[in-house]
Amino acid sequence: MAEAETNLDQLTVNTIRTLCMDAVQKANSGHPGAPMGLAPAAYVLFKRFLQHNPKNPAWIDRDRFVLSAGHASSLLYSLLYLFGYGLELEDLKNFRQWGSRTPGHPEYGDTPGVETTTGPLGQGIANAVGMAIAERHLAARFNREGTELINHHTYVMCGDGDLMEGVALEAVSLAGHLGLGKLILLYDDNSITIEGPTDIAFTENVRAKFESQNWHVVTVEDGNDLEKIQKAIQAGKDAVARPTLVQIKTHIAYGSPNKQDTSSAHGSPLGAEEIKLTKRFYGVPEDKSFYVPEAVLEDCRKALIFGQGFERSWQEIFDTYKTQYPEQADLFVDAISGFLTRGWDAQIPYFNPEDGPVATRSASGKVLNAIAEHLPALMGGSADLAPSNNTYLNCSTDFQNGAWEGRNIRFGVREHAMGAILSGMYLHSGVRPFGGTFLVFADYMRPAIRVASLMKLPLIYVFTHDSVAVGEDGPTHQPVEHLASLRAIPGLTVVRPADANETALAWKQALKTIDAPTALILSRQNLPTLDVSQRDGEFNYGAYTVKKVSNPDIILIATGSEVHICVEAARILEDVHDTKAAVVSMPSWELFEKAPASYRERILPSDVTRRIAVEAGISMGWEKYTGPSGQMIGINKFGASAPGNTVLTAYGFSPDNVVKNALDLLNG
Repeated sequence: MAEAETNLDQLTVNTIRTLCMDAVQKANSGHPGAPMGLAPAAYVLFKRFLQHNPKNPAWIDRDRFVLSAGHASSLLYSLLYLFGYGLELEDLKNFRQWGSRTPGHPEYGDTPGVETTTGPLGQGIANAVGMAIAERHLAARFNREGTELINHHTYVMCGDGDLMEGVALEAVSLAGHLGLGKLILLYDDNSITIEGPTDIAFTENVRAKFESQNWHVVTVEDGNDLEKIQKAIQAGKDAVARPTLVQIKTHIAYGSPNKQDTSSAHGSPLGAEEIKLTKRFYGVPEDKSFYVPEAVLEDCRKALIFGQGFERSWQEIFDTYKTQYPEQADLFVDAISGFLTRGWDAQIPYFNPEDGPVATRSASGKVLNAIAEHLPALMGGSADLAPSNNTYLNCSTDFQNGAWEGRNIRFGVREHAMGAILSGMYLHSGVRPFGGTFLVFADYMRPAIRVASLMKLPLIYVFTHDSVAVGEDGPTHQPVEHLASLRAIPGLTVVRPADANETALAWKQALKTIDAPTALILSRQNLPTLDVSQRDGEFNYGAYTVKKVSNPDIILIATGSEVHICVEAARILEDVHDTKAAVVSMPSWELFEKAPASYRERILPSDVTRRIAVEAGISMGWEKYTGPSGQMIGINKFGASAPGNTVLTAYGFSPDNVVKNALDLLNG
């Protein structure tokens, strides 16, 4: 390599480092150490490998880059600025400031070129696994011999902290099993965490661990050696049968005379004097902040020309594809655009009351399969509970190593990874993901649900076995606080349908939603199909009157399996006690809150102050709907091991107990 080119490479690496140092220093907040150590690897990846078009960050066949170690965000922002993604120096100067495009951790939607929101360690790795799954599936589904619409890599950068997190290890295990050869993980092995050297808590053989999980591993002993980094990444690309870990030995805060290889450089600015000394070591102007040599910017911005060429070549391939395979081309456009294929809901079943009780998990399975026949982008699975969750797509096969056309993903007992992988699949585009487990295990995937809600991803979570009616498995498997916990997540729509037909409507609502994830809360036990001949209102508004009466004395509000209990209680109140009770099914608080105020008043008229909410979960939050003159029948303790009906009755979920509470409230 020519000396001038070598010097320009090194100058660019040092420019990246100084931009990161200066951004953190100006903000007086951030993490300079990792970006300084990782700059050479990041530069090699962006300059010599990444097939992308900065002018169109959404180009479908681009290589994906995920910064799992999201605290190193200044590194990503510096790269996006230099390589022409539309960031300006002013954006770097506004790092971590109110309203800036350069927040403290990368946030999807805020910054062009940021593929996913990262920061909670480990989740970025799982997101990347999801992207790699989507890439393999779309390639298997749409590519034809000699015409490849999908053929790209997913690169992810992580640190020691990422690899300590359970979610990362769950995802790594699954990626190795699936043989995701287009996934390359660049590991910043700098041996430092916030508390000190990693060996105070982390002494495992990372290489052996990854190799045992069917990963190809390449080690780069000198994280400043650009040529060895390049050879290692290329070796990863050549290892097509397995994902690759590139283990890069780096120095945190490289070049800082007093802070290199120290934990103090992890999450604090270096300080003005230390920055001067470090810039002196790099051989760049000490008195200039945010200094970018013209030659560096000009060279990096060549990515704009190359990127347009990449996409232009792909467009030519797609134009040929459209001519040769017009029907497949239409389906491809539908998939990557997120369109619901025409007729996707044509075969959704209707359930008649006379057909008998149906568990909402069973109804969900029938609805899901009816939709899947006509919505080929629908893809997902369960955390080893598909027979119980009823999440298997009968019209397709398993997604497995070498059989990537299948739409059924066997996630294994990996709830947290499943949640984050679903996010990565959607972010890739081309698939509409869903995933299932028991409601009680939503706790294991809550961090992924939270970040998906933050990103406004329309994922669908299928949570079955929704209450103490689980029965004999006992309190470890009986959710009580989980509905309230999920409802507390901003942006998440929680839907607990009361019967099979509400379940069908819930699926339709979830799939029509484009800006929020949905949690479907489903019963294990059979539930009667409601007679809604006396209904008033619409399911899509989150609540409606199942049993409407004129001038009700009391309103009974319930969700899920408790609605039919309230319907029976209302009948007893009317027939035996000459008391008029309206019954409201409220499957979704979130949808109800979005309904017009006039509609909410219609369903819960303010002049009817006697109200009882009935739900097999903790009572927290229901006071909003019961008001000061109402009450709630719930469960504010853990469950018990016994047959489900026995537990429900013992905890007060019976028509007789609802009647008793209603009369006490009216006569009190």
